[in-house]
This record gives sequence, structure tokens and C-alpha cells, in this order.
Amino acid sequence: MQKLLVDFAAGRGLSLTNQQAECLVKYAQLVWSKKDLLNLTSASGVAELVSRHLCDGLVAAAKIYAMARIKGLTALHLADAGAGAGFIGITLAIALPQAEVTLIESIEKRCSFMNWVLLNAGISNAKIKKVRLGQGTQFAFDFLTERAMGQLPDILEACLGAVKTGGVFLAFQGEHPQTELCNPAACGAALLGVERYSLPCDNKKRHLALFGKHETEV
Repeated sequence: MQKLLVDFAAGRGLSLTNQQAECLVKYAQLVWSKKDLLNLTSASGVAELVSRHLCDGLVAAAKIYAMARIKGLTALHLADAGAGAGFIGITLAIALPQAEVTLIESIEKRCSFMNWVLLNAGISNAKIKKVRLGQGTQFAFDFLTERAMGQLPDILEACLGAVKTGGVFLAFQGEHPQTELCNPAACGAALLGVERYSLPCDNKKRHLALFGKHETEV
């Protein structure tokens, strides 16, 4: 599993050390140990959990790494909205140790689980915020990811509201991206692109939609 993670990341332009890959596998094992108690995943085993959920997180990590290099950013402030069990956000923290990652989640038991993971896996560059995005929250992240909050047109405003000007919102989409149903201009943003990708576990069409916050807000 470690080799799969290293190879998959490398194929997307992101270097993972063996230590990082080992930490990712340990995280997956921690999820598996609590999956029934907290209903964390429908994966059939740790290997599927790694190839589906954690590799999804590596897709975002590779894209953020590439964009940060273009922007000349060295200190990164990232967030994962609707973090759930942390599949995207905790993967980001492990894969991008130079980043500070905020895991935004409104359900107490999920926050408690992610805190337990951070302690047991020795992850020090991530923290949990128990809030619901868009409800009286004020954030200004360089990059924000979202995979399971809801339909894209319904969550776009709240997610873009947590991104600083010049920042990017990355939305995971399935086979049929909902970008054409959105009006990012109304949120002071623009669609930068929709990238297609696949995971090691299957050949399903997946997409990552990228929205950039205007330097001058509308």
C-alpha cells in the first residue's frame, strides 16, 4: 500500500517519502479500527480505503502543491470543509507538511475521531474546527477543499466565502460535474477549470473543479 501511495502521488507530480506513506497507511488502519462504531466508510478493506479515499486526497494535495509553487507560496493555510473522517484533510496534512490544515466539521463524534487520529498518528500540522461553514464563520484560507458537503450549487457561496482573495476552492465532483449549474461570479470568483482524473481502485470518471477568488471582489 505504501508503494501504491508513493507511485500514485509521483504520477501527479507530488513526492511522498516512505515515512509519509507509512503515516497515511497508519491513518487508514485507524479509520478501519473504528469504521463500524462510527460508520466511517463502506470500503471493503484497508487497501480499498487507501486506493479510493486517500488517493483522492493526494489528487488535491498534488494540485495544491503545484498551484502554491506557481504562486510562490511557502507557508500554506488550507482547509477541508465537511471533513467527516478526515479522508481529504488529514491526507493533505500528511502529504503537505509545510501547510497548516484546518478540518472543518460540525458533528461532534467525527471531530472527536479526527482528534484521536491526529494524536495517535503524530500529526501536528492539523487542527479541528467544530463549526458549520457559512453559519457565522469567518475564514481566509489559501486553499479550501470539499468532497461531501452537498450539491455544488448549494455550497459554492459558503465555500468561496472561506477563501481569501487570490485563493482557490477545490471541489470534488463525480462523473457529471455541476459547474454549469453554478454562478461563481456572484461570489466574486471564476471557474479556473475542471480536471478529470481516475483512482487506482477503478476507472470511473472523476473531476476536480477549481474556483479562483478574484483579487478585487465583486
